[in-house]
Amino acid sequence: MILKHIFTPLNNSRLSHLCGPTDEHLRTIERELEVRIAHRHEQFKVEGAKAQAQRAMEMLQALYEIAGRPIAASTVQLMLSGDGGADADGPTLSTRRADLKPRSQNQAVYLDNIAEFDITFGIGPAGTGKTYLAVAAAVDALQRSAVQRIVLTRPAVEAGERLGFLPGDLNQKVDPYLRPLYDALYDLMGYDQVHKAFERQQLEIAPLAFMRGRTLNNAFVILDEAQNTTPEQMKMFLTRVGFGTKTVITGDVSQIDLPKTQLSGLVDAERILRRTPGIAITRLTSADIVRHPLVARIVDAYDAARLEDLPRIAIPDPEVELPRVGLPKTRSPKTTSAKAR
Repeated sequence: MILKHIFTPLNNSRLSHLCGPTDEHLRTIERELEVRIAHRHEQFKVEGAKAQAQRAMEMLQALYEIAGRPIAASTVQLMLSGDGGADADGPTLSTRRADLKPRSQNQAVYLDNIAEFDITFGIGPAGTGKTYLAVAAAVDALQRSAVQRIVLTRPAVEAGERLGFLPGDLNQKVDPYLRPLYDALYDLMGYDQVHKAFERQQLEIAPLAFMRGRTLNNAFVILDEAQNTTPEQMKMFLTRVGFGTKTVITGDVSQIDLPKTQLSGLVDAERILRRTPGIAITRLTSADIVRHPLVARIVDAYDAARLEDLPRIAIPDPEVELPRVGLPKTRSPKTTSAKAR
């Protein structure tokens, strides 16, 4: 299918921003949607399969609308991760990021579940926004005074390395595990606001082991990297929930760093709680990844390889019926009659 469009009135600056340096944005759209794009000044032609060509043309029109200034390559990639650049319907969150919206239908469902349910599980591969959206919902709840504080936690499990002998006190040893949570907070609140919230004790970040024995009321609690919890740790964490508390558990079951013989608490909790009223489980997939498009391909490739490596179920051979071999006949000894004696 061939689609043609003329961008009028002619604006060379917008056209330059639309195409990107040396037509970089056009090449990205061609590669991801498997179409061909040709243009001469304001006249554009898209050639490819019907659905893909239509989406590519919608992408060009959406990019032209925001082409008043240079367009970052990451913006094009994020728009390709959604449906033609259109954001999914979902709740608007009050954070420092005015453009924060769900970029896929599953992300919109995830945010709706967080708003509706007291406990929400967000399970999916890296890059689907599980942690970021959960932290954004927590920041929004804090700024609306819906909760009094935010508690962020994760299990201190190394991803193949041994960090126990790092220098420093406990906080310095724990910081590497919690860095992704700090990054999300700085992006959504700003550096100064984060440190003021820590001073007012509105923010708390701690390893999962510090949760034992506590009851968390009027808080927004997030357990990140939950695939690295044990079933006992998961049960302990879930029973910390108090009145007026929202709880979000996030994890990726394809990146479990526990010993091979140890069952993941996230896998166990999903199995046990999937029909429990008041608990929502949101499954995110590679289609919801909002990082570089290569991340989705990498996740799909690893998932396919893992399926191939699963052991085949052995079908037992039919039992061979052995021929019946009769035992030799034996005669019972004759009793001697009284006459013969």
